[in-house]
Order: sequence, then structure tokens, then C-alpha cells
Amino acid sequence: MKKKILVTGAAGFIGSHLTELLVKKGNDVKVFIHYNSRNMWGWLEDSECKSHIEVVSGDIRDYDSVLSAMSDCNIVYHLAALIGIPYSYVSPQAYIKTNIDGTYNVLQAGKTLNIEQLIVTSTSETYGTAQYVPIDENHPVVGQSPYSATKIAADQLALSYFRSFNLPLKIVRPFNTYGPRQSARAIIPTVITQLLSGEKELALGNIHPTRDLTYIKDTVNGFYEITKSEKLFGEITNIGMGEEISIKNLIELIAKLIGVKVKIIQDINRIRPEKSEVERLFCDNKKILDKTEWQPVFNLKKGLGETIQWVKSNLKYFKQGIYNV
Repeated sequence: MKKKILVTGAAGFIGSHLTELLVKKGNDVKVFIHYNSRNMWGWLEDSECKSHIEVVSGDIRDYDSVLSAMSDCNIVYHLAALIGIPYSYVSPQAYIKTNIDGTYNVLQAGKTLNIEQLIVTSTSETYGTAQYVPIDENHPVVGQSPYSATKIAADQLALSYFRSFNLPLKIVRPFNTYGPRQSARAIIPTVITQLLSGEKELALGNIHPTRDLTYIKDTVNGFYEITKSEKLFGEITNIGMGEEISIKNLIELIAKLIGVKVKIIQDINRIRPEKSEVERLFCDNKKILDKTEWQPVFNLKKGLGETIQWVKSNLKYFKQGIYNV
């Protein structure tokens, strides 16, 4: 039977790619985007799938609009969230309202409507600095930033709805995703835009932490395969490559792929508070490999190559040199 699917946060980076994948798979897709007076659909505005989706505007913090959007759907992917870690230091309450209250609205609506399946999006930031590696789903969670604390709370609330009300949900926990359309605040587009703009000195924060990087197409395929699995209800599943690279080595690789040499200048505005910096993220992906049909297609060099080409074609949209938390 054909499924009606809702994607919250569909106008964003991961949400827009997931929406396109779901349309490509032949699903009936509705998207829930943040209301704005210009009726702009974010990254879906110029998407090839634009004519194949139903668009609903609202606010994830408003229960009534969430309930209405979900009312005729079988499956819901919940991606709507505030994600920028630096801004969570400025306005923690905004993250509480969006990430915790917003998730509550989706969970409660799902319970009321007897949703067939609800996919809640988490983040590897919930683990904090690795206490052991690779990081599996049993690793302790540590809120090292207001952002990660709100995501931990949202995850725990979701699991409580599974245990208390048998809400058929799964939690997807992606490690660092990169690719076309990623926020300019993120390290990879920050480096690429500066280098493509001719900068010889890069203004960056801490370059010593390590990250496990997954290309966007592999990440959204992970979402899709987790949805298909009957073994993952009420569970958390990592999406990651099982590889790590330091920010310093990542910058050097990007510079090599672009064909330039760089000097790194430390910008104190981009450095997290010492106890808040997540020093190491390295994914254990055995669970997703064992319990789904997911297999990543893009290695880091291939994914970065596609990302560089996309940024190069869209450089006019980036305000290079302006750092916005």
C-alpha cells in the first residue's frame, strides 16, 4: 500500500535531501516547513521534486499546526530542529522550545493519530567526547552544549513514548553529515568557500578534534533503510562511516582537492568553551550494517569532490568572510 509520508524540517539540509529521496522512491510526500511571510521553501525552492510534494507551513512549536499536518499521514520523519551549536550558547531557551517542545508535539500528535511509524532525528553530539571508541549506541550521553542537552532530552522523551504508549518510533543518530546545501556555519563549507574565494589564510576554531563524516546521500539512505527495518522500533541507530579524521587533516585534504596551499589562523570567536568542545567522535556502525540493508557509497574524497563542485556552482549564495553563530 502506498504510504503518505510527512517530513518536518524538510526545507533544511538533510530534510530536503531526504524529501527528494522519498519522492524518487514513489512515495506520497508532504513537507512541514517553518512559516514565513514570503512563502519560501528553503532548499526545496529550486528542487526538481517541488511539483511532486504537498507543502504545509507552520511552526514545530505549535501543537495544533503539527497535529493538522500529521493527520493524514502514515509515516513521519521528524527533522525540524535548531542545530547550530554556537547559537545555543546565546539562546538556550530557543533550543528548548524548538528541540524539546517541538519533539513533544510530534510525539503527542503521533500518539493521538496512531501513526504507523515515527522517525526521530538525533545527533552524535549527544555522546559528547568519546569515552571509548568506536562509539556504539550504548555509549553514555553527555550534554556538553545546550544544543546537545536538548537533543538528549528529546531522545529520552521519544523513548518514553515508545515504552509508555507503544508509539512505533525509531531514533536515527547521524554522525557528522556533509554535502551540498549544508549550513555555511559548518566546517566543510566554511573551508571550501574561503578557499574558492581566494583566501590564503583560513579563519577557523579548534582544529584538533576528530569527526566521523558521512556524505549526505549516504545519510538519507540510512534514514530510509532504518525505516524499512522491522528490528529497530524503540531503538537508537547510528549512521556513520566507522572512520575518523581530525579537522586539521580534513582541511589539508580539502585544500589538496582544490589545489591550493593554506595557512590556518585561529579565530577565538569560533572556539567552543573548553569543557563544551567535543574532542572525538568515531562511529560504531555495526548495528545499521547488521539490521538494515544500508551500505555507504561515498568515501570521503568522493563526497568532498561533489561538495566542492556544488559550492563552486553556488558560491554567490555564500557571504564569505562573515561568521554568523
